[in-house]
Amino acid sequence: MVVLEAQSISKSYVAGSRSISVLDHVSLSVAEGEFLVVQGESGSGKSTLLSILSGLDTVDEGRVLIEGRDITNLGEDELAPVRNSSFGFVFQSYHLVPSLTALENVMFPAELRGDRQAREKAEGLLMRVGLSDRAGSFPHQLSGGEKQRCAICRALINGPRIIFADEPTGNLDSVNGKAVLDLLLELRREKSTTLVMVTHSRSIAAKAGRVVTLRDGRVETGNFDV
Repeated sequence: MVVLEAQSISKSYVAGSRSISVLDHVSLSVAEGEFLVVQGESGSGKSTLLSILSGLDTVDEGRVLIEGRDITNLGEDELAPVRNSSFGFVFQSYHLVPSLTALENVMFPAELRGDRQAREKAEGLLMRVGLSDRAGSFPHQLSGGEKQRCAICRALINGPRIIFADEPTGNLDSVNGKAVLDLLLELRREKSTTLVMVTHSRSIAAKAGRVVTLRDGRVETGNFDV
C-alpha cells in the first residue's frame, strides 16, 4: 500500500533578482512500513524534499498525496491536524521546547489532540528509551543523545503512520548515533511505521530498504515504483 506519493514536484526560491531551482519535477512513492533514505550533496534539495513531503513547505508545481489524499493545497488549519496525527518529526537539532521538561516535551503533541492519556503514554515511551530518570530534566540538562531520544519519543507519541527524520544522528557521536538509529528501526519494525530519512551516512543508507539520490534537485538513481 502506498502511503506517501510525490507527483512531479518542483520548488524554487528567489534570491535577489535570481530564481534558484531546488527541486525539479521529483516523483516518488513510499510504501507502508518502508525505510526510505534520501541522499545527496549539500544543496541537492534533500531537506526541501522532506519538508514538502511532510507538509512543512509548499510546492510551486506538482502534488503530494498521503494515503491518496491530496494535501498540496490544504490550508494550515486543515494541514496541522494531519501533521500532528499522521506524522512524526525527528530533526538533527532536536527542536525541544527549552521551558518544558523532557516529559512535557514528549506529552505536548498528545496534549494538542486532547489525549487524556498523554502523561501515561509519555512516561511509557521515556521508560522504553531509558529516560525515566530524566523525565523532570529540562533540555539544557540533557546530553545530545538524551535530547534525541526524547525527540524520538515526542515523534512517536501520537502513533504516526510516517516518521520524517532529517539527519537525526548528525549531531551525535558514533555510539549515540547507532543507539538512536537502532531505536528508530526497532520501533518501525514493531509498528510497521514508514520511515523517510535524510542522511549523509553510508552505513545508515545500507540499512534502508531503498535509497533515493538527489543531484541538483533531480532524482539521480533509484527505483521509485512500489
